[in-house]
Parts: sequence; structure tokens; C-alpha cells
Amino acid sequence: MTGNGYRILFVCTGNVCRSPFAQLLTQYLLAKWFPPADAARFSVRSAGTRATVGAGMDPSTYAELARWGLRDVAGDRHFARQLDRTTVASADLVLTAERRHRSQVVALHPPALRTTFCLREFSRLLTSVTMDSAWHDPVRRVRAAVAAAALQRGMTPPVGIADDSVPDPVGQPPEAHRHSATLIGTAVCSMVKVFIGDIDPSADPFAPEQS
Repeated sequence: MTGNGYRILFVCTGNVCRSPFAQLLTQYLLAKWFPPADAARFSVRSAGTRATVGAGMDPSTYAELARWGLRDVAGDRHFARQLDRTTVASADLVLTAERRHRSQVVALHPPALRTTFCLREFSRLLTSVTMDSAWHDPVRRVRAAVAAAALQRGMTPPVGIADDSVPDPVGQPPEAHRHSATLIGTAVCSMVKVFIGDIDPSADPFAPEQS
């Protein structure tokens, strides 16, 4: 998407846990904190490198959505889809669960290198980005944030693979799904705060409920 719109793509392996959770949370936060007309300019999707095509969201990960305020989200309408070159090429920003997914995305469409990050990597790079308050247009602001994050690559201390990864909870107990959801939620909320700019400091919609 070019011009007035912006497309964000989340990628994991099966597209039933990590990437749909990130997709739904991002959609929710953008819709909550942008005016409707601005929120509508963003398209958020997800796909898997080895997708369980047509499968619904894993029930244990789906259950985690409520902790982040998404009680009425239509997660039951999610159907896993396979990642392909066309999907990557049409995205303005690709965020992956692990480094291997990032490599697979770039292999499908090499020009995506500058706009493809591990989700946790992207969140970390954004902490070194200072946004000009003049960026009032949300799409221009996001484009500027992504470009600035890309420039931070190689300028920040290296981290281990685990620090860039969200572990795959498929087949694991509910605690593993909560752990992965917490990592995703923390990274997505950090990212969205940069995207939306100034918000009411007395309101913090980004912390999960304790339970």
C-alpha cells in the first residue's frame, strides 16, 4: 500500500498462534488510539511460512487476547494463510516471530530487507528513535519510524537469538502461550506507542490485566 495507506504483515510458522495474536492486538490498539479515519488507513495481516492453511487460531493463544482488552475481538474468524511473495511485496512493514522467519521473508522478496524485522528487534530499535513532533500524519509518522529503525541496525549492541525471538507455543501448555503472548504484547504496545505519538499520560491501555 502506498500513498495514504500502510500495510503491516506479521509472520510466524503456522499462523495460528504468534502472528495472529500480534495482528489482532495491533489492529485493536490502532483502532482504539487513532481517530477512525486514520485507523482505517492501516491494514494489518498475518501469514505463516508453513501455515496450517485454513486452521483457526489456537484456543490457548486465543484465550490470552482477553488479558489485553480484546474480549470482543473476532479471533474466531481467523483462518491461517500461507506466506507468499505477493503478500510480502505488498507489505510496507513485515514483523516476524523469529530470525529464521525474517530470512524466509527476505528470500521470497529481497527488496523487503530494509522493512523486515523480528518483532522484538523492531521494538528494541525503536527505543533509540526520536520522532519529530511535526509528524502529525500517522502514515508519514510510521514510515519515518520504520526508516529510522532500519538506520539503527548495526549501530546498537548485538543480542542473542533468543532476545529477538518469540517462542512457538504450539503443542505446549497454557503457560507457554501466556509467555509468548506477553512477549508479543510488550513489543506491539511499545511499537504502537511510537506510532501514535503523544497520548494522555494518565491512561495506560497497554498493560495486560493481571490474573
